[in-house]
Amino acid sequence: MKPKMATVQRKIITTDKAPVPTVPLSQAVQMNNILYVSGQLGMLPNGDLVEGFEAQTRLALENIGHILKAAGASFKNVQKLTVLLQDIAQFPQMNKIYAEFFTQPYPARTAYQVAQLPKAGGLIEIEAIAVLGEVVDVQ
Repeated sequence: MKPKMATVQRKIITTDKAPVPTVPLSQAVQMNNILYVSGQLGMLPNGDLVEGFEAQTRLALENIGHILKAAGASFKNVQKLTVLLQDIAQFPQMNKIYAEFFTQPYPARTAYQVAQLPKAGGLIEIEAIAVLGEVVDVQ
């Protein structure tokens, strides 16, 4: 006899304040109280990339913020990020901008240098995993 699996609720999260995907993916998927935010580039909602690494980094994080807000969350809800860099030498600049969006205790994070990002001219892509609900820090 096969055990009965628990029901999991899935909700697709979208906002017009972040770029609308032109490929088969969702801006974010909420599974119960876990939110998976697709990788965000430094793109305007119309799909145009902004110029420069720092501007792309800031806009990628702002796009994540818009998606989090659409799900009723904030950067405090983010528990894990993955950062894809075209050039790992830009890691210090990314950290400086990252600190404008996140405070201690910081979420877990992984960063990689990649050969190429999905959009020509893309210099950074950031994805996030968040837990929805009130986050209470304990020691």
